[in-house]
Amino acid sequence: MERVEKLDPARLLRRDAQAEADVSAAVDAVIQEVRTRGDEALRDYTRRFDGAELTDLRVTEAEIQAAWEATDADFRRTLELAAENIRAFHSRQIHSDFVLTREGGIVMGQRYTPIEKVGVCVPRSPVAFPSTILMNVIPAKLAGVQDIVLVTPPEKDGSVSPAALAAAKVAGVDRIFKIGGAQAVAALAYGTESVPRVDKIVGPGGVFVAAAKRKVFGQVAIDMIAGPSEILVLSDGRSNPAWVAADLLSQAEHDVHASAVLVTDSMDLAQAVQKEVEVQLEQLPRRDIARKSLETNGRIFVTASLEEAAEAANVIAPEHLELCVDDPFALLSRVRNAGSIFLGRSAPEALGDYYAGPNHTLPTSGTARFSSPLSVDDFVKKSSFLYYPRAAMQEAAPRIADFARREGLEAHARAALIRCTTDDKKGE
Repeated sequence: MERVEKLDPARLLRRDAQAEADVSAAVDAVIQEVRTRGDEALRDYTRRFDGAELTDLRVTEAEIQAAWEATDADFRRTLELAAENIRAFHSRQIHSDFVLTREGGIVMGQRYTPIEKVGVCVPRSPVAFPSTILMNVIPAKLAGVQDIVLVTPPEKDGSVSPAALAAAKVAGVDRIFKIGGAQAVAALAYGTESVPRVDKIVGPGGVFVAAAKRKVFGQVAIDMIAGPSEILVLSDGRSNPAWVAADLLSQAEHDVHASAVLVTDSMDLAQAVQKEVEVQLEQLPRRDIARKSLETNGRIFVTASLEEAAEAANVIAPEHLELCVDDPFALLSRVRNAGSIFLGRSAPEALGDYYAGPNHTLPTSGTARFSSPLSVDDFVKKSSFLYYPRAAMQEAAPRIADFARREGLEAHARAALIRCTTDDKKGE
C-alpha cells in the first residue's frame, strides 16, 4: 500500500478502469446469439461459462421453498431484519403527485408511475449475493414495480445458493432465472421464449455485464455502469489503526481492481495503519486478491488539516466515504461528492453493505460527482400534465404563436391560433 505525503488531484483520479473495449466484440456476438437463438443460446452459454447443463432456465417455487428451509433460522432472521431496515429507509423516498392550479381554471401537475418490468442482475462471486438482492429488489417493490425478474448464474450442478434464494423470497422477487453474464443482459433486454423482456436492468456485474448494459441502453433503461468498488477513509489521528485497516481491507478483498484510500492529517496514524494492514492481510482468506488491490490502487495521503482531507475526498468522489473523526457531523457539511457517507468511528462501510438501510448500489469511478445511490426514484417515471380552458388558451395563443414563428415553426403557431377562430367540436 503506497503512502503519499503530497496531494496530487490528477493522481487521485487515476483509477484502474475495466477495459470494456477489450470485450466489446465478444459481447456483441453474445447479444446477437441471444436475439437470434433465444433460450437455446442461453443454455449453450450456461453450459460453456458456468458448467451447468440445464433444460429449464427458471428457478421453480419448489427450489425456492427448499432453499428457504435449508437456510438456518438465524440467517433468515438476519435477512428479515435487514429487509425491514432497507424498507424503512427507502419508504421515505416515495414521492407524491402534485397538482398546481392557476387563475383562469388552468390545471397542471406531475404524477409518478412505476416502471412495469425490471430485471435484476446478481453475479456469483463466489455465491449470488443476498445483500445485492435485497438492495435492488426492495426499492423496486416500494416503487410499485409489478414484475421483478432476477437473473443469476447457477452452480455446476444447476443450483442457486440457498442464501440468495432465501433473500429473493424475503424481498419479493417474482421470477428467477439461472443465467448470468452478457447473455443474461441480452435476454432481459430483448426477451426469449422463457425470459421476459423488461423495461429496465439494474444490478452489478463484471466487465462483460457492464459492456452489455452499455450496449443495450436505449433498448432498455439501466441503473449505472458500475466500476470497481472503492472506499476512502478520512481519519484524524485518534482513530484505532486496526479499525481503519480493517475497513480498508473490506474493500480491497472485493477484487484486484478495488480501491482503498486513507486520507489523514496524522503521519503517525498513516504509519500505524500501513503496518496494521500487513498484519491483517495475512489473516484473510482472500489475501492474494486484497494484496494485489492494495499494491495497484491502495493509497495513504497525509494532509495538513482535516479540511484539506475533505477537499481531497471531494476530488476523488468515492463510492464509500468514512469520516472517522471526533465530530463527523461538522465535517459532513464539507463533503460534496460521495456515494454513501459513514459518520464516526463506529459505522464501518460493511454496516451499509448489509444491514443499516441506505442502498449499497452506489456510483463508482468518480461518478459521485454527478450521480446518486440506487433508490425508489430509479424505478418510477414522472409524467407532467396540463389543462387549459379555452379562454385561457385563447389568451396565451398569440404569445405561443410568436414564440413558434421566431423558431421557424409555422404549424406550431397555427395549432395555437386555430383555437381562437374555430369551434372545438365538428359542426353538424
